[in-house]
Amino acid sequence: MARVVVDVMPKPEILDPQGKAVAGALPRLGFTGFGEVRQGKRFELEVAEVTDEVLAQVHEAAEKLLSNPVIENFTVRVEDQA
Repeated sequence: MARVVVDVMPKPEILDPQGKAVAGALPRLGFTGFGEVRQGKRFELEVAEVTDEVLAQVHEAAEKLLSNPVIENFTVRVEDQA
């Protein structure tokens, strides 16, 4: 089995209240030296084989289900190919 990963992040111009909350909590917990924090989502999809057709289906699923293309960007990558 192979693993295809879809990472979904808010577009840069979109406010990220969850990222802001994490950024505010880091120094309170003693973690310093970090700048802006953005929070996103990661989806791992197991596939039998990585082919162009499978990757096209993953892109389509990312556009229609896994992300909101109005406010989010996504990337697709093969992480583990057995």
